[in-house]
Amino acid sequence: MNSNIANAPIGVFDSGVGGLTVLRAVHHQLPSERLLYVADSGHAPYGERNADYITSRCLDIARFLQKQPVKAMVVACNTASVIAIKQLRESCSVPIVGIEPAIKPAAQATRSGVVGVLATSQTTASDGVKKLCELYGKDVEVILKPCPGLVDRIERAELNTAETRQMLITYLSPLLDAGADTIVLGCTHYPFVRDVIQSIVGDSVTVIEPGAAVAKQLSRRLDELQLSSTMNPCNEESRTSFYSTGEVGDVTKIISSLWGRSVFIQSLRTT
Repeated sequence: MNSNIANAPIGVFDSGVGGLTVLRAVHHQLPSERLLYVADSGHAPYGERNADYITSRCLDIARFLQKQPVKAMVVACNTASVIAIKQLRESCSVPIVGIEPAIKPAAQATRSGVVGVLATSQTTASDGVKKLCELYGKDVEVILKPCPGLVDRIERAELNTAETRQMLITYLSPLLDAGADTIVLGCTHYPFVRDVIQSIVGDSVTVIEPGAAVAKQLSRRLDELQLSSTMNPCNEESRTSFYSTGEVGDVTKIISSLWGRSVFIQSLRTT
């Protein structure tokens, strides 16, 4: 193993700020790793875009990350993972960990036999999610609920406004009426409104998000490939670099707010 490769950063990217929920889990799980986060805010949200556009954006960001270079990538976006993960793995020379709606653990956890999945329109319509439902939803009812507009609100850090709450009530009510006792957050943006969701559905309903599972899978892959960092735990302030394709001033305010401290965002222009 080349120690220079092992000590290279891990690239994490999303259509915008949602991937910060995964980044936070990786940050906690792997304290010795340097991280590089790309928010493709200039082209967000992905959830209502067509598949070719999403794939093109993902490949552009992957090319940027490989030039850094990074030793591994995390696609911290459900929509990007279900649509573009195959093409990314074919075109990239580093290991890639994707993300998918946690339908398997939800199917195992439900007591009522009804699972609700909140996700973007592209994710709910994807072949990948259809296969997950076929694999793990044989003995349970899985209700897929597209949530248009929710990512946009979270991208603007409108997390606990009356309008956001009403939007969530609209999306959650049919799931609760159908008897769902387990709700899957099928978009990495949605954990930012988890508290609001939990307050709507009540304590008897389990809400599942995938960030910790992705971080553990990344840790396993690094260990298998002998790519785990050999450095001591990184300095908290300097271990994570942030890039965005959006307007840096606006993105800086939102990411700093969601990350919990002031961060420096570098502007990224992809082809």
